[in-house]
Amino acid sequence: MKLGMVGLGRMGGNMTERLLNDGHTVVVFDPNSFAVDSLVDKGASRANSLSDLVRQLGAPRTIWVMVPAGDITENTVNDLVDLLAKGDTLIDGGNSNYKESQRRSKHAGESEIDFLDSGTSGGVWGLANGYCLTVGGNRDAYDRNRSIFKTLAPDDSDGNLYVGPSGSGHYAKMIHNGIEYGLMQAYAEGFELLAAKEDFNFDLSAIAENWTRGSVIRSWLLDLTVAELDKDPRLESLSSYVEDSGEGRWAVDASVELGVPAPVITAALQMRFRSRQSDPLGGKILAAMRNGFGGHAVKKSSD
Repeated sequence: MKLGMVGLGRMGGNMTERLLNDGHTVVVFDPNSFAVDSLVDKGASRANSLSDLVRQLGAPRTIWVMVPAGDITENTVNDLVDLLAKGDTLIDGGNSNYKESQRRSKHAGESEIDFLDSGTSGGVWGLANGYCLTVGGNRDAYDRNRSIFKTLAPDDSDGNLYVGPSGSGHYAKMIHNGIEYGLMQAYAEGFELLAAKEDFNFDLSAIAENWTRGSVIRSWLLDLTVAELDKDPRLESLSSYVEDSGEGRWAVDASVELGVPAPVITAALQMRFRSRQSDPLGGKILAAMRNGFGGHAVKKSSD
């Protein structure tokens, strides 16, 4: 199958390479010419612009967009809708907000272009392991492009799932990422508690490795933790500053909108916010109140 790929960051590049390895013909475009060069070397065809990309694809066309959520996705999708024709398929595999995907699907539909939103999990390991996909949109469009999803999925399973109408693929991925936040925070707190018990002098890497074998808390996240602890037993080379992609925020927003409690996901998101603060004012307010009502000792900023 011949398709276009827009957005050749690490993940998009790995997805393209996996498609090429499975015999698909891929035309690639990205403003970063180095990223394009590396995939042309592996057998992809080069496009110099979005219009050139569309020109090189025979109808009906399929284009996979793999760019960051926000204005760049909005502009790319709008430009492609103007260039594509009836019967073409546009797939957004990035971490877009599901509400935006619903709106974009409606916009594309006005030109009789099918828009699929694909929640994509697997990160930079997807080239080797395959990607877990949850896809929303027109079912016929999904079926027409199933060979693409099959190629991107893990070799030993379908690894992809049609989940429902437009927006549902990105909604499912949003909840997936919220769960991920909670799991990561639980592991982080557990290992911090182990390290804090200094008189036991725990070997964190050995315990993590032990837990990967038969334990009820074994997981791929734990496997990754083992690998990092093997390299740096106390992770002294890292900062505790943790970013968020935005999907955790959207998951918390959904819990409020739906009236469904999600305390673990919410707390995990709040901890990421806290990780980025140095000497936050909130802590100073707490100290001031304790001193005010009870005369408790406080530490001055110069201490």
